[in-house]
Amino acid sequence: MKKKFQALAAVALVGVMALGLAACGSSDSNSGSSNSGTAAQSSSLRFMTGGESGTYYAYGSVLAQYATNGDYGIDVTALSGNGSQANVQALEDGDADIVFCQSDVLAYAYEGTNLFEGAAYEDFSIVADLYQEQVQIVTCDPSIKTVADLAGKTVSVGAAGSGVYFNAVDVLSAYDLTLDDIDPVYQSFGDSADSLKDNKIDAAFIVAGAPTTAITDLSTTKTAYLVSMDDEHVAKLLEASPYYAKAVISADTYGLESDVTTVSVGAVIIANDSVSEDAIYNFTKSIFDGAEDNAAAHAKYNELVLDDAAAIATVPYHAGAAKYYAEQGITVDAK
Repeated sequence: MKKKFQALAAVALVGVMALGLAACGSSDSNSGSSNSGTAAQSSSLRFMTGGESGTYYAYGSVLAQYATNGDYGIDVTALSGNGSQANVQALEDGDADIVFCQSDVLAYAYEGTNLFEGAAYEDFSIVADLYQEQVQIVTCDPSIKTVADLAGKTVSVGAAGSGVYFNAVDVLSAYDLTLDDIDPVYQSFGDSADSLKDNKIDAAFIVAGAPTTAITDLSTTKTAYLVSMDDEHVAKLLEASPYYAKAVISADTYGLESDVTTVSVGAVIIANDSVSEDAIYNFTKSIFDGAEDNAAAHAKYNELVLDDAAAIATVPYHAGAAKYYAEQGITVDAK
């Protein structure tokens, strides 16, 4: 009888151990298997966005909250960031899983040019191109009417390490100007707005989806103007840098007297290649599922277009994103 009891106990112990091993095997937050958009376990994603006064942070927070609160099996935390270059570096250093990045900067990183000269980083892929970011040149000086008028002025060209810096250099170059022709300072969107309020600078380059919080807040205390580009110089810039597109900011965006012509780049979410296919599939699905619900939460959601989101050609798409687009009848180049 004693031997029979010991045998039964042994069988029970083996069963408990098997259950324990099964539970341990399902605890990996990035290895879950979900084919329907819902998951039995949660994948935690760190989402590096942008400065707290910019569009990346505000829009990214909406995306993160919707994905986390929905039935997608992912827990997305929106983090403030320091610009596109810093966001790519965060991916490379393992400090983020997904990030916002300008379409020109992600190409620089993948190809090892400009900001990433001699230091190419290829271990990332595209999730979605969400909207266009306009190059906005803001000033409180009504005498600055064209880019050429920036010569000799104190101008913020974006935070050090941001894509805004290269955007500023490109726009100035189209007008045969260099940083030597201005007095450049290197500030974030919020700091640039504060410096304009305090008359410490004459103008600032702000590259973000309009309306941008920094400019909207500035307009509540001072009269702000946007500097318009003419078609001749826009064409010159597009010929030299195909990452840009012509853009128009309507007058009612900031209560301006007339529409403003400028250029834009894409606002793209990219992911570290190590993030699981399921996690990125579910996150991508949440972006488009939330389009109707979140249209009022952030204006940029109204610019989300499925075909445009899948149109990046410079860098391959993440397998998880490619899976979602395939379900919508769109084929993308994927790793």
